[in-house]
Amino acid sequence: MSVSSQPKMSTEELLEKAQKPSADALKLHPFYKGKTQTALRCRVRDFNDFAIWYTPGVAAVCKAIEAEPELIYEYTNKWNTIIVVSDGTRVLGLGDIGPKGGMPVMEGKALLYKYLGGVDAVPILLDTKDADKIIETVLMLQPAFGGVNLEDISQPKCFRILDTLREKAEIPVWHDDQQGTASVTLAGLINAVKVVGKQFKDIKIVFSGAGAANIACARLIFAYGANPANCIMLDSKGTLGMHRQDICELRDTYIAKWNMCQITNPKGQQGSLDAAMKDADVLIALSAPGPDIIKPEWIRSMAKDPIVFVCANPVPEMWPWVAQEAGAAVVATGRSDFPNQINNSLGFPGIFRGTLDVRARTITDEMVIAASEALAGLAEEKGLSPNYIIPNMDDWEIFPREAAAVAMKAIEQQVARLNTTYQEEYDRAATIIRASRDMTHMMMREGFIPEAGD
Repeated sequence: MSVSSQPKMSTEELLEKAQKPSADALKLHPFYKGKTQTALRCRVRDFNDFAIWYTPGVAAVCKAIEAEPELIYEYTNKWNTIIVVSDGTRVLGLGDIGPKGGMPVMEGKALLYKYLGGVDAVPILLDTKDADKIIETVLMLQPAFGGVNLEDISQPKCFRILDTLREKAEIPVWHDDQQGTASVTLAGLINAVKVVGKQFKDIKIVFSGAGAANIACARLIFAYGANPANCIMLDSKGTLGMHRQDICELRDTYIAKWNMCQITNPKGQQGSLDAAMKDADVLIALSAPGPDIIKPEWIRSMAKDPIVFVCANPVPEMWPWVAQEAGAAVVATGRSDFPNQINNSLGFPGIFRGTLDVRARTITDEMVIAASEALAGLAEEKGLSPNYIIPNMDDWEIFPREAAAVAMKAIEQQVARLNTTYQEEYDRAATIIRASRDMTHMMMREGFIPEAGD
């Protein structure tokens, strides 16, 4: 099939375009000295209102919550506030850069939550790598917050942290590097398979990288209908499978990875990525930052009309134009400056919006798949093409649609504390999100958020 190429640009121009966001970030971060701030939700008509919002009036509210703890959702901003928790051990593709190095990412996450989902998010960077201490800290913080977004925590501990907190916490806990990446990847893959005219249940997928993100992607993709027996996953030592005694010996530590050894690659194919990619329909790469990690000739060895997701950050495993030139029918990356951005930002704001609005106790895989289907459905309505398999972030309606889909699934699975209809939740989410965006634009117009250089 033919592929719509990007506008004709030289390699030098494409590289300059790809490097510009990093250069701009180094200029603008010190100008604004942060990306988020607190703002008042209530009115202050005069100083007499302090007696309502603080002492003595607030004491009545405190006593009401003490008598009926669920009123905290009605009387405080717990209903709409989450924490973004990280220890900085697996930040983007940069590795273990520590909690201070990870702060700009977590603050950026808070910005996206607010602008795209109307969710108030607070970055919490922990100065510990101990999984038990992270679990303990989150559990101690949960009375003040409505949910938890775990972020950029290295594996294998990230699996235990998530599983333990999902079991013990009374509020929803989500690991965006796992569930968020998986949700958006599944949405893109649903439509990419349609673009090339293949059947989801029949596709042969190669997963390059066996970290938290790709393991979660595989789990969700298999839950949606792909056959694990048609798939191969690779880590830095080669293909996973029952032949991997090194993983078997550590199976109590690498539980998720050992599970992939058991359900994928039943023929026990061994070797490196180039061999695994031969005749594959799909490559989903979430491995080391590139470029030039994946070679053009490996793309040429894939099945007809191959689908190539190269999603390492900040630089994909190969540049998308190189993959297209090698014959890829559909190419996606994790970057916003190329078509088909497989980016968590399309998922977590809407997913958490719906989760918070029905006060769901957890975020199930079925809720995540509902969000994936909403994402894929909107793109299909707008018209699929090789360069449009997933909505862009400026397709703002996707976020209330995700929220409504997630809320309905939570109610269906009886993990929601509140009941509502699809339309009621869509309208509620749209109102909250629109207000958040309008407030940002108003502050820009009025100069409270100055233009860089003013």
